[in-house]
Amino acid sequence: MQIQGKYQSQYGLENHGIQNVNAVHWNLSTPLLYEEAIRRREARLAHLGPLVVRTGQHTGRSPSDKFIVQEPSSQDKIWWGKVNKGMDPAPFAGLHRRLLAYLQGKDLFVQDCFAGADPQYRLPIRIITETAWHSLFARDMFIQAKPEELATHVPEFTVLNAPSFHADPEVDGTRSEVFIVIHFGQKLVLIGGTQYAGEIKKSIFTILNYLLPQQHVMSMHCSANIGPDDDVAVFFGLSGTGKTTLSADPTRTLIGDDEHGWSDRGVFNFEGGCYAKVIRLSAQAEPEIYETTRRFGTILENVTFDSTTGRLDLNDDSLTENTRAAYPISHIPNAKRDGLGGHPRNIIMLTADAFGVLPPIAKLTQAQAMYHFLSGYTAKVAGTEKGVTEPQATFSTCFGAPFMALSPTVYANLLGEKIAQHQVNVWLVNTGWSGGPYGVGQRMKIAHTRAMVNAALKGELAGIPTTPDPIFGVAVPTACPGVPAEVLNPRQTWPDTAAYDAQARKLAGMFAENFKTFTDQVSEEVRAAGPRSG
Repeated sequence: MQIQGKYQSQYGLENHGIQNVNAVHWNLSTPLLYEEAIRRREARLAHLGPLVVRTGQHTGRSPSDKFIVQEPSSQDKIWWGKVNKGMDPAPFAGLHRRLLAYLQGKDLFVQDCFAGADPQYRLPIRIITETAWHSLFARDMFIQAKPEELATHVPEFTVLNAPSFHADPEVDGTRSEVFIVIHFGQKLVLIGGTQYAGEIKKSIFTILNYLLPQQHVMSMHCSANIGPDDDVAVFFGLSGTGKTTLSADPTRTLIGDDEHGWSDRGVFNFEGGCYAKVIRLSAQAEPEIYETTRRFGTILENVTFDSTTGRLDLNDDSLTENTRAAYPISHIPNAKRDGLGGHPRNIIMLTADAFGVLPPIAKLTQAQAMYHFLSGYTAKVAGTEKGVTEPQATFSTCFGAPFMALSPTVYANLLGEKIAQHQVNVWLVNTGWSGGPYGVGQRMKIAHTRAMVNAALKGELAGIPTTPDPIFGVAVPTACPGVPAEVLNPRQTWPDTAAYDAQARKLAGMFAENFKTFTDQVSEEVRAAGPRSG
């Protein structure tokens, strides 16, 4: 076995059952990983230095192919169901053996790093891949160990990522040739059959979502930033709600764009990098993220470029809408390098309501915050998917259901406790439609949304009277600096108020139907915090 790289850990690959491999590349630097990826024809170099890769058939996550092994240490803690599907230990063991056999004779790349910026809670991890570019992805996304830490690095969890190894569903008990399997007892993740690098990132997120709440640390699928007065803000929101855009404020410092913990010490980033969508990204709308696509060290997934000039075309969605850039957070000029912040003063829950009935901003009580957190509502709009002819409500509990290993009420109860303990202001912000549903009304102006968010973060809404929304029950400010008063009341923006009432009751009914899952798991106060559908 050949050893490449200066920083080899004393905790060798034999501890993972890996034997008879060709060469092991330990903790290679970014330039060396560039050289290996290009030499192996895994990637191309684009104009100004980013590395462009293709992920083939799989250009996004494969949630239906994700499993958790049903084993004694975690069996009674996992939220089993559609999200967390079980796999018996025996087929997992067989899959693991076949994967180890496949790796024999291969070149492997190892990155030893950490997840979690707070030293008290950081998790030592090891990412073992058969490709150089996936090793660079791990180096970009996670927190790099210092050179002096690498020799003694012992991983708590290990990811074996082998995109070219495919499962046999009849033998391995998988749904397809793709597999993402977590074994909490063995502290091991197996990934195969897919080149999509996001599976590595989200597997570690799932692990933290399992471990940290058991230490009374709230794990969150959110972005976070900090203002000039050390005021931390947290932004929850599903894809398309504006989470990244609204948290990337040049007047505030970015803590992180996707995954965070909230301990007794404050908020901390789980990652050392960002994984941003870049389809139709522009220098005008998001200049900081745009500049990362022109930097050495950035990986661009499925972004098209001119093979002669190397210049990118960020508007081209011919491969996928889900084009991505992975880059170290140091590529963002106003990022907080240590990834740490205090306790939040404000929480923003974002929704893109395509029914056009939710207020553009509203203050939530603690119970309402828990209700909307468990609901995790946004909407798909007509034309986004085949067969979608009218707005469709989408509920993703905790604003990140695919990655929540424990019962949603575990996370919701932690959120409620921390809101009460730290007297946090919670706001529901609708970045969707007003004056009518999608196709009739207009998308909320980003300038108005920014003005409302800024007013909330600066405390400018604290003394302004509110009125309760008659159906959704949330407290709607009667005024907001920089926003016309009529915009704040969604019913007044509709030309037909009876049509508004009918649409609002329809959405309220969808909330109630979705929340039946949690009826027996939450207090009466939280149950009563939802909209009135009758």
